[in-house]
Amino acid sequence: MKKLFLFTFLIFSVSAIYGQEIKWMSMNDALMAQKKNPKKIFVDAYTTWCGPCKLLDKNTFTNKDVVEYINKHYYAVKFNAEGNEVIKFKDKVFKNPGFDPNKKGRNSVHEFALAMGVSAYPTMIFFDEKAGFLTPVRGYLTPQKLEIFLKIFATNDYKKVKTDEEWQQYQEQFEGTFSS
Repeated sequence: MKKLFLFTFLIFSVSAIYGQEIKWMSMNDALMAQKKNPKKIFVDAYTTWCGPCKLLDKNTFTNKDVVEYINKHYYAVKFNAEGNEVIKFKDKVFKNPGFDPNKKGRNSVHEFALAMGVSAYPTMIFFDEKAGFLTPVRGYLTPQKLEIFLKIFATNDYKKVKTDEEWQQYQEQFEGTFSS
């Protein structure tokens, strides 16, 4: 009986550690949550046909350090940049009027994706605690390459980095801690 309890406890412990996931939500939900509890927003703008987007989901967004950090410091938004979601943002409504639900593969680009400066997939976008746009970061990033962006915005260090030279220096001095 004791061995069964220990085995069960071990299985649940391992599942809890490795079964963690990013708590994704819609942009509308993140904006509402932000009004109650101010926190930065991290948006993953993806498409259903994008190979690097799928790699980001498989390799980066499952990394335990990435999961823990995003869940702690951000409202995480999963946004289909060619989808049909209606987003209410800063007194404006964003849609995808050219969306075709019968289309396989590429679809028309969502108005909100265009407003955020998405020009490639995947693109990760950062917003401050008042839904102020900070910046897009384009392309597939490993957990270790995403770490610097997650931390510079979460810690507000981005406010101290004003020039390309300061950004270069910040990168050179940055010591990552995320596992591979």
